[in-house]
Amino acid sequence: MTDLLTDRLKEEMKAAMKGGDKARLAVIRLMLAAVKQVEVDERITLDNERTIMVLDKMLKQRRESIRQFTDGNRMDLVAIEEAEITVIQDFLPQALTDVEVDAMVSAAVAESGAQSVKDMGKVMALLKTQMQGRADMSVVSNKIKAALAE
Repeated sequence: MTDLLTDRLKEEMKAAMKGGDKARLAVIRLMLAAVKQVEVDERITLDNERTIMVLDKMLKQRRESIRQFTDGNRMDLVAIEEAEITVIQDFLPQALTDVEVDAMVSAAVAESGAQSVKDMGKVMALLKTQMQGRADMSVVSNKIKAALAE
């Protein structure tokens, strides 16, 4: 097995085909298509960090869809989106716990010398690379606001 995430995606796609797991196969194909789209648009080959950013964006889109579907009382569609999130998360680094996120937010606030919500960008800049694909950045944003409001 290679260390490139895109290679791992391709291997998992083959395994899903052989295993007849159509739902997983469909999500993996979506992920590969999203990665390929960025590669074609920018004429580059994505490294793992950039691939994680693409997958993280897909997670964010699905979380937003879940919010909208929940508001529209479409629980059938919520279930589909949640299943897709589960597959996408299989390819991302281990998710951070709330305790880990809180500790990282506190450390970043101290390191950046942030005093108020106006300094939120400094804190977010420090955390974004560390947390990419490992935490819901909208939740992190709310935690930063709470920490700076104290």
